[in-house]
Amino acid sequence: MAEEGASLLEFPCTFPLKIMGLADDRLVQAVLAVVVRHAPGFDGATMEMRSSSGGKYVSLTCTITATSRGQLDALYRELTSHPLVKIVL
Repeated sequence: MAEEGASLLEFPCTFPLKIMGLADDRLVQAVLAVVVRHAPGFDGATMEMRSSSGGKYVSLTCTITATSRGQLDALYRELTSHPLVKIVL
């Protein structure tokens, strides 16, 4: 049986974050600021963006080098609490 709280990830590792929110010009800058705060080595030029078919929503994929479970937890907490962000996967 796995130790409670143990992670299936081995750190450091490459970790893709998919962030979905309303198509708003401020979303990209807001997400970039949060990601860079938690993963200072993240290069914003690598962020991938896709619009929904109706154009109301956009998904952003940020692939970071994750260094700990705590880092990922803090990143998810801050992203999901942002008013422009709907879902973080």
